[in-house]
Amino acid sequence: MSAAKLVLFDCDSTLSAIEGIDELARVRGPEVFARVEAMTREAMEGRIAVQDVFARRLEIIQPRRADVAAVGQLYIERVEPTARATVDALKAAGWTPVILSGGFRQAIAPLAAYLGIGRVEAVDLYFDAAGAYAGYDREYPTTRSGGKPERILLLKRELRPVRTVTVGDGVSDLETRDVADLFVGFGRYTPRARVKAEARAFIHELAELIPLLT
Repeated sequence: MSAAKLVLFDCDSTLSAIEGIDELARVRGPEVFARVEAMTREAMEGRIAVQDVFARRLEIIQPRRADVAAVGQLYIERVEPTARATVDALKAAGWTPVILSGGFRQAIAPLAAYLGIGRVEAVDLYFDAAGAYAGYDREYPTTRSGGKPERILLLKRELRPVRTVTVGDGVSDLETRDVADLFVGFGRYTPRARVKAEARAFIHELAELIPLLT
């Protein structure tokens, strides 16, 4: 497979308004939600390393398969309003879209299908026969800080794109700046001062990508 031009989208607070891990926490009640949301925010702002909270949040939540499926639908319900048209326009202009996320593959897959994105790079969750939480893929790069650039380098080796663009709202996305030809910060839902200051471009709706990339 060869992709002439690769555009890698973050999922949470970028392609959709929600943070999937926080929504999984919400169903466990306000106390769990508050604890998990605070950890997510600190990691996304770069105050703590992703690996310092990744396992802990899941251990607190113990998400069930049904909870993950419900979040998958919520991603679609809260999709960024211009996302679908933007993906269509970029594909028509020769870009290959990929979702690259520190979220969960099973939850993100329905949104990817809705948007017409054929490849999801995200963390697999594991469940037992009754649908209870049984762990996650601890080896996947996006479970730790610095993991997104690592995964992009592998994708570039596989796909050999002539241009690579990354789009996202968090510090984990900002980390991709040095391995992409262009990093575009995104601020519609959760504008972060560091991302805005250090991104080569900063947008507030995904449709603003079209003039940047076509």
